[in-house]
Amino acid sequence: MDLRVQMIILAVGLLCLSVPLMEAQLQVGFYSSTCGLAENIVKDEVQKAVLGNAGLGAGLIRMHFHDCFVRGCDGSVLIDSTSGNTAEKDSPINNPSLRGFEIIDRAKTRIEAQCAGVVSCADILAFAARDSVAITGGFGYNVPAGRRDGRVSLSSETLSNLPPPTADVNQLTQIFSNKGLSQSDMVTLSGAHTLGRSHCTSFTNRLYSFNSTTPQDPSLDPTYAAQLKQQCPQGSTDASLVVPMDPTSPNRFDSAYYSNILANRGLFTSDQTLISNPTTATQVRQNAQLDAMFKQRFGQAMVKMGQIGVLTGTNGEIRTNCRVIN
Repeated sequence: MDLRVQMIILAVGLLCLSVPLMEAQLQVGFYSSTCGLAENIVKDEVQKAVLGNAGLGAGLIRMHFHDCFVRGCDGSVLIDSTSGNTAEKDSPINNPSLRGFEIIDRAKTRIEAQCAGVVSCADILAFAARDSVAITGGFGYNVPAGRRDGRVSLSSETLSNLPPPTADVNQLTQIFSNKGLSQSDMVTLSGAHTLGRSHCTSFTNRLYSFNSTTPQDPSLDPTYAAQLKQQCPQGSTDASLVVPMDPTSPNRFDSAYYSNILANRGLFTSDQTLISNPTTATQVRQNAQLDAMFKQRFGQAMVKMGQIGVLTGTNGEIRTNCRVIN
């Protein structure tokens, strides 16, 4: 065989191998021999925090999502701003809504005392999101680990990477596709909105300024809209006003989110839009009816999301303090 042909075949073979090899560098039980108590420590800190404030579970799940969608799952969302740089956490899409940073700090401090310089902040966040799902009523799942921490965190990169609450189903599908996630993954991961709360500013356009002819979004259940207007008065300047994402069971990880959408009680445009497309609407109905199936799918989708743009091997670093680059 011609040498040039052999080299082309070899190059193609190596290219085909590169993707699974990169993924294979993340392993379940990655720290079993180097820091065996790491996952237990994270679970303990999450459990203590969520038992004291159930909303923190939602915060940690959302934090992992926001980490992965900007620069990959590299812990960059945890980095503090400096005088010369506004970090991801201080972007308007993250501040003041992201919460739970102190839980990651406490877990990291305890882990560093056991095995310094071994466990990444990115992995601690991935473990914490998993534990938050399980503690609030979802299914636990194995988290492949071995991520390393990024050294860059830019507020300017958040808005172009994270889905806004005003997105329609086609925009959401494209945003998730850009990260290697399917439309089915998008519908499943949207189910994280079964937990937590939202600031009024994220959805009041649906109540008071939907378009030039219709102030209130006609796809919003009128009774629910009236409740929201009481909680979020028109013209209010109180930035601290919040409402539960899922008013039926705001602190329990379940499939009620999808039932709410079927009743036209999705809080965001990006929630209600899931029944505007025949394919996604079918999945919404399935998830609403089959709670256990949704929970299983959610764990699988979280594992897939947790592999977006990871740094492994000698790339990145293992931060000593999750808020500061080494």
